Amino acid sequence: MEKKTALFDKHVSLGAKIVPFAGFEMPVQYSGVTEEHFAVREKVGIFDVSHMGQFFVEGPSAKDLLQYVTTNNVDALEDGKAHYSCLPNGNGGIVDDLIIYKMEDEKYFVVVNASNIEKDWNHISKYNEKFGAKLTNASDEMSLIAIQGPKATETLQKLTDTQLSDIPYYHFKVGTVAGVSDVIISNTGYTGSGGFEVYFKNESAEKIWDSLTEAGQEFGLIPCGLASRDTLRLEKGFCLYGNDIDDTTSPLEAGLGWITKFDKDFVDKEFLEKQKEEGVTRKLVGFEMQERAIPRHDYLVVDADGHEIGKVTSGTMSPMKNIGIGLAYVAKPHFKVGSEIFIQIRNKNVPAKVVKLPFV
Repeated sequence: MEKKTALFDKHVSLGAKIVPFAGFEMPVQYSGVTEEHFAVREKVGIFDVSHMGQFFVEGPSAKDLLQYVTTNNVDALEDGKAHYSCLPNGNGGIVDDLIIYKMEDEKYFVVVNASNIEKDWNHISKYNEKFGAKLTNASDEMSLIAIQGPKATETLQKLTDTQLSDIPYYHFKVGTVAGVSDVIISNTGYTGSGGFEVYFKNESAEKIWDSLTEAGQEFGLIPCGLASRDTLRLEKGFCLYGNDIDDTTSPLEAGLGWITKFDKDFVDKEFLEKQKEEGVTRKLVGFEMQERAIPRHDYLVVDADGHEIGKVTSGTMSPMKNIGIGLAYVAKPHFKVGSEIFIQIRNKNVPAKVVKLPFV
């Protein structure tokens, strides 16, 4: 039985195409992927991302627990600041990627992927036996709306007294939005077009959605689904758990060395230090098709002689560049920027080139 977000009826009434995703009934698109994509790049779009999971980690040992189970350095967080991180699984792979928000000393807010809520909860709880922090799974009580695009700030500012220009990237404040108090207003997002994510209790979901929709009308705001969320994040080279990172990929192979801090003790530290020293044998890279073709998840990557050297993890037609783009794990030395690789599409080896991320 798929779960529904508090905004499910709203999506149906807006004519969204609904699909099962990560255990939820979610809107995949409304007016169309390309239109939604360009709205976010040029104007403003609104997403229901309430399927994401939310945990609170509290108490004197909250920081120590998070410091040990995640790769990024929690010491660097101050009140009102957030960072991107991941949970290593104990065997060199990744349980999930996540965002950690520091609310105050001894209180952290953790946002995880919908498909991994239970898995992450069990993983963190297992280590917490040693630390004894207070863990709360608030996933079922909370909703999350993302307002993304160049006009997102102006849209949201109409509905809050919180000065949005005072919230830098990856920072947040708790304030009132559309008359609803205790909303976490976060300068984060998964589109690369700027904007905010707002977290609040389920019962306020329709009120906040409707208020934002109205506030953004003059800027051309439209509702956006999972499909445009995927093309937007891919143009920026952001990883999607289950595609580009999973329990078999290490943070270093995935290009997440920047969130892997060795100045502290954490799960898999020794393994990852050794991997860093020896160098990875494969790496997640961005590539652009050199001919008209669309790469897809699980397509094989081969070299000029047709030998298999990797696999596509995400691929699409970039609405902004109008060419096929993708992410793939590619074996050394083919992962260098500029390398020519070939994507196997229906028995044909189509040329592609390894490029520096982001694509756009």
